[in-house]
Amino acid sequence: MVLFRLVLRKIKDLVVLSTHIVPDGVEEIRLYDYVQQIFPLIPSRKGVKKAISREEIIVNGQKTTTGLWIKSGQKIELLESSVNPPKEYRLKLEVVYEDEYLAIINKPAGILVSGNQFRTIQNALIGNIKLSKEEDALKWPKPVHRLDSSTSGLLIIAKTASALVKLGKQFEKKEIEKKYCAIVIGKIPEIGIIDFEIEGLKSFTDYKLNCVIPSLRNEHLSLVELFPKTGRTHQLRIHLSKLGFPILGDKLYGSEGEILKGKGLFLSAVKLQFSHPITDESLNLKIEAPYKFNALLERENRRWEKYNT
Repeated sequence: MVLFRLVLRKIKDLVVLSTHIVPDGVEEIRLYDYVQQIFPLIPSRKGVKKAISREEIIVNGQKTTTGLWIKSGQKIELLESSVNPPKEYRLKLEVVYEDEYLAIINKPAGILVSGNQFRTIQNALIGNIKLSKEEDALKWPKPVHRLDSSTSGLLIIAKTASALVKLGKQFEKKEIEKKYCAIVIGKIPEIGIIDFEIEGLKSFTDYKLNCVIPSLRNEHLSLVELFPKTGRTHQLRIHLSKLGFPILGDKLYGSEGEILKGKGLFLSAVKLQFSHPITDESLNLKIEAPYKFNALLERENRRWEKYNT
């Protein structure tokens, strides 16, 4: 209980959700750009700016500005939001796991996790996730990390402040194992490590080929399993595009003419493995890839066979 009180102290009646001490050797960077690297709870640069203006991000116990230069030894803290609970967006979500401390949902593609829009997962959680009865229950459930709007799959939701803090630490220490499934254009090698830097930061993704099918439109399509070892924005999409095998349906990093109208991006988070932040139980959650994955591969294979027999 002593550790719990130390971590979850209050500043201005707000719970400290996460604390980061800037390490030695940090590159020359302003707070505005640095925050998203250390606090995955904040979904965008606009979110960073708002959090700083509302004094929900403080440095060395004091209010700060977006232009502050980061220096080693600074203590950066993220406080619980001071705003009112979000207005409910009515959307039925698949809840894969839930207890008093956290939940895991299957995020549908095409919806932002959080942000300034009304149509977000954050706003939909209110009608799908029960509020915790624990003493440190959050005012409303909060996503612990991000998935792109166009990416579907498993998303961790915190229901208590202690769960939020400890899950954030697990992400920071890269202790949460994630597996994605994707369909990429081309015949990718069977196994490999992708290590292209992203915005000057080291980034690593392991991948494994599942199967390859012929395609009249793209010559070949590959179904791959992806294991990100770092968590850069759009990491999987950038890595596969730079490798020469863009994800099917990627409007941002793919090539013109390779987008299937109405089909979206073929990328889904299908597995999460981590320690429960309170009980320390090993959690291993899995879901099947969306129906559209197999449907598309089977259709492409039938078309190829039809025109080549």
